[in-house]
Amino acid sequence: MSPGGSIVKLSEFLCSPPGRYVLDWEQLHLDAAVVDIFGYHALQLGLPEIDALRENRMPLRFCAADRQLEVSAEKGERRVAIINRYDELPFATHSIDLVVMPHILEFAPDPHQVLREVERVLVPEGHVVITGFNPASMWGLRQFCTRLGASPFLPREGHFIALPRVKDWLKLLSFDFARGRFGCYAPSARSATWLNRWRFMEKAGDRWWPVLGAVYMLTAVKRVRGMRLVGKVWKNSEERVRQLTPVATTRIALATGEAHSAEVLDDHDAANDPRPRAQRG
Repeated sequence: MSPGGSIVKLSEFLCSPPGRYVLDWEQLHLDAAVVDIFGYHALQLGLPEIDALRENRMPLRFCAADRQLEVSAEKGERRVAIINRYDELPFATHSIDLVVMPHILEFAPDPHQVLREVERVLVPEGHVVITGFNPASMWGLRQFCTRLGASPFLPREGHFIALPRVKDWLKLLSFDFARGRFGCYAPSARSATWLNRWRFMEKAGDRWWPVLGAVYMLTAVKRVRGMRLVGKVWKNSEERVRQLTPVATTRIALATGEAHSAEVLDDHDAANDPRPRAQRG
């Protein structure tokens, strides 16, 4: 799979006012999502326009994308590894603690294989953070109208995936859903002036219609089911319970006809003592 021109066209969209609006929201919430995830190696897949790992504190943080991003001197240098395929990652199995995937699945020809590769390179209990456009939103509705002849608002090459479907895919790969949220509730306006006028809808959307945000972000944890040892269970002497102890039948018991085959004894009682319990010292 090659990301090809679809990711490039997404980058062109991100340079527009609605694209910068999306980047600002994602940057804010990605910073909060990765700041408390610990480990040694953190990886960002694609979209070098956003620094998804800037607030993470792992010693090795880098971005793997299909192109190099021109970074100005005042912003500092970033480690960007150039790769051509997201479904065949050039990393060892169980070597990455955190993977951030901004808008990768919706522009990938085979998103299932991309997720399988992410599951492979993640260590047990590793984290994955995914962002994407929500098809069940005003932006998604406007994009759907392109089938009726309307001009596209988002990149036409994107196959936008609903959040419940992404959660189902992650569940099949033994991921546990940790947290998620929606954002960007402003209508699909192309000018920065109108987007600023609709800024008040961010708080209203979080309260009244949270699942209708134009963008979603989710965090999942890779689970590896542990093994259970099977064998003999050893118990302490204090945990032993009283047991029925067999008592040998004597001639006296046969003569009197009062024979007992078993009785409950304490640990200090002798099993072969024929005397009654009351006469024992």
